[in-house]
Amino acid sequence: MGANQVSFMMTAIVYHEDYNKYDLGVTHPLIGDKPRKTMVFLREKGMLRFLKIFTPTRVDENDLLRVHDKMFVDHIKELSRNGGMLAVDTPAPVGIYDYARLAAGGTKLAGEKLFEGFHCAINPLGGFHHAGRGYSSGFCFFNDIAIAIEYLREKHGLKRFLVIDLDVHHANGTQDIYYEDPTVLHISFHQDGRTLYPGTGDVEEIGRGDGEGFTVNLPLPPYTSGDVYLMAFDEIIPPLVEEFDPEFIVYQSGVDGHHLDPLASLGLTYQTYYHLADRIKNLSFSTCNKLLVVLGGGYSSMISVKSYYNIVCGLIGRGDYIEEEAYISEKNMRQVEELIHSLKKILSRYWNII
Repeated sequence: MGANQVSFMMTAIVYHEDYNKYDLGVTHPLIGDKPRKTMVFLREKGMLRFLKIFTPTRVDENDLLRVHDKMFVDHIKELSRNGGMLAVDTPAPVGIYDYARLAAGGTKLAGEKLFEGFHCAINPLGGFHHAGRGYSSGFCFFNDIAIAIEYLREKHGLKRFLVIDLDVHHANGTQDIYYEDPTVLHISFHQDGRTLYPGTGDVEEIGRGDGEGFTVNLPLPPYTSGDVYLMAFDEIIPPLVEEFDPEFIVYQSGVDGHHLDPLASLGLTYQTYYHLADRIKNLSFSTCNKLLVVLGGGYSSMISVKSYYNIVCGLIGRGDYIEEEAYISEKNMRQVEELIHSLKKILSRYWNII
């Protein structure tokens, strides 16, 4: 049996028809029909025959409290009763406490499937990385990534988690949760915080205390093209993964770095997302063979759906991915090379392989 056939048989996806209720309003960038459209597109492309579908349930309060402060959880619960505003960019519609718990339940279930024979598991409604222990904004309520990590840590005794977050926005919430934790290597590639929300994620943000050296940030300049992005990935991420040798990998694959996404200004293409997913799948194969994928952000509906499709193609080894004319911005090559040099100099204090 070939490697591609193995990956076809061992990829799970979680989905619930109520995912569409995680909707922040008709005029808001986060509209709830994206997971449904993603599943419809995957079905139309014949991809669901390669995926085993599972239905999640909501996480309970114990799951939330492994990560979040009780006062914060109670605040979300109260907002959810009548609706309100969590933050200036994040309305809290009636029922959001349950819908956010369902999204987190999807990520938790996907993580558990990796201990039941699957090598990869996908949650189309996951990646809420702007939620910290006692705060949130950026369209997020609960940090499903951390909720899954802490559940799996407790149940399976894992000691080394790798988070690769490639959403265009810096993963400030996940970073803050694990800033002092050497058991979680957190890597974020994102648009420079001086040009985009949430304004964090500088190369000098490296962790604190026991966690120093286990936070890695590469803030990329606007209009960075796919080729330059992939070059940066290859320079930084595989050597760190090899040395860290994770027992479990989380891939936040947000597609809002696409050059047509309305909320940011990187220059990635459909094929960039295929090549990133293919690389991360191979990193998982060479280490723990446990890859949890949360599809993350993306705010131009069908552009996002096509990018997600390419990610799934990369994960399961399908070559019929969508391509488009490459976005070219060679002027950023030198700037990104200098950023990589600066980051490597910092990382060399903590990692032998860099």
